[in-house]
Amino acid sequence: MESVYLLIPVSVILVFGIAVAFWWSVRSGQFDDLEGPGFRVLMDDDMPKQQTEVEETAESDKLDKV
Repeated sequence: MESVYLLIPVSVILVFGIAVAFWWSVRSGQFDDLEGPGFRVLMDDDMPKQQTEVEETAESDKLDKV
């Protein structure tokens, strides 16, 4: 029975700490864009386009020299 006097304040402090951490994460924007980072990993199309553009410019430079 004596442990209840210790566990109740500890649980109240723990719940308060979790609530503060959740409030901080919401205020700092942790939950603003949940799908964007996942799609950015899958949509990695920017690098090949840049490589093809570089190749096209290199080919056009070769054609200009001829």
